[in-house]
Amino acid sequence: MTGLKQRIADLVLASGPLSVADYMALCLFDPKQGYYTTREPFGTEGDFTTAPEISQMFGELVAIWLRTAWDAAGRTSPFVLAEIGPGRGTLMKDMLRTLSKLDPAFAAQASVAMVETSPRLTDIQKRTLGDAAARASWHHSVDALPHLPLFIVGNELFDAIPIRQFVRAGGAWRERAIDLDDAGNLRFVAGAGSVDPALLPTDAATAPEGAVVEVAPARSALMETIAARISSSGGAGLFIDYGYLEPGVGDTLQALRKHRYEDVLESPGEADLTSHVDFHALAMAARVHGLAPHFATQGDFLLGMGLLERAGSLGAPLDAAGREKIHSEVERLAGPDAMGNLFKVLAVARPEIQLPPFSKAD
Repeated sequence: MTGLKQRIADLVLASGPLSVADYMALCLFDPKQGYYTTREPFGTEGDFTTAPEISQMFGELVAIWLRTAWDAAGRTSPFVLAEIGPGRGTLMKDMLRTLSKLDPAFAAQASVAMVETSPRLTDIQKRTLGDAAARASWHHSVDALPHLPLFIVGNELFDAIPIRQFVRAGGAWRERAIDLDDAGNLRFVAGAGSVDPALLPTDAATAPEGAVVEVAPARSALMETIAARISSSGGAGLFIDYGYLEPGVGDTLQALRKHRYEDVLESPGEADLTSHVDFHALAMAARVHGLAPHFATQGDFLLGMGLLERAGSLGAPLDAAGREKIHSEVERLAGPDAMGNLFKVLAVARPEIQLPPFSKAD
């Protein structure tokens, strides 16, 4: 046992079982051995591929959404155009390219901001943006953004924020933790901590022994921070991730390495750790600050923003192979058996603002 795995084992020996939230935080964000601080996770050569890496159409349609949301919010100027958790910067690059063509005046008025905590990823984002990096600023938190109307996007942001898990053991819900077995290997155990019954889903009362529920206070706290800023300064937010609209019992913690799933305790710091996002909880956090939430599947959102029309435009001058490639990208982004249903979209804004392509607030 070497590296971060050994450090975690030593920490457990010294201080006792480690909560799932603390384990995730160490695996993903440890300054020296964390996944996002030391690895290149994105793309075919990495561990997973995000929607902006699949097709330029994703960023183009998100850019159109931002422009129409700005219209709906009253065309306030100046304003901040931000992405939180920007990955390699591909989404922002595509958005800025699209906006500069769609509405140069809008693009010129935007104060472009990137919310990123990793110095390594910041450097990658600057290289991706190229000349456009000169007009962008980088910030470690939402609180550091200028106090202006905020139009913010987060794609696959919340899934990597650590969660707490609770396991039903002996008829009670106890916090799930990481301990060591007799051979010194990492294992899950039922710890001493308990959970406020108000946080449990409605089906928790009938859950069997060994069932798991997930609670994500850090995710809700981040959404509250974003919502508070939008509530006070104006703007809108768009967040896209894989998850569910109604909370329930289930273990969704997973590890992904080289595009394959593996045991979440196998390779700390070397695999991406995520869990499905509870969009109901995020919506509740937005409502705390008076914002109205709007839901859609990724497929419905992209189709509503004109995915098929954009695909037809891009494919028109291409040969059969080029058109087939675009068709494949559409299927990956919006197909019900691909990202279309698994990924959900949450848009938030003040209740009086009508956001496309949603018909009403949920």
